[in-house]
Amino acid sequence: MTIRHIVFWKLSAVTPRKKADDAAGVVSRLEALVGVVPEIRALTVGPDVAGDENWDMALIVDVDDLDALARYQAHPDHKAAGAFIRTVVTDRLAVDLQV
Repeated sequence: MTIRHIVFWKLSAVTPRKKADDAAGVVSRLEALVGVVPEIRALTVGPDVAGDENWDMALIVDVDDLDALARYQAHPDHKAAGAFIRTVVTDRLAVDLQV
């Protein structure tokens, strides 16, 4: 079994430059978890490129099972990334799928 953890964010920044800077900060912090958080099997993160009224960013993380997801979320480096993300977003949506 694999669990696919999918998260969408709305960034709080109003200007395109600030949104891009904040998105880059989110991307760099989450990509830095690969190789550090052992539960991560695959990770993709980035800003929406369509520019419509969609969510501003998305994250997709694959882990082995729900226990691995819990360990990923409890990992100190993930918590540090999350602390930064909470400072630059206004809304979050998450879903966990069995794939």
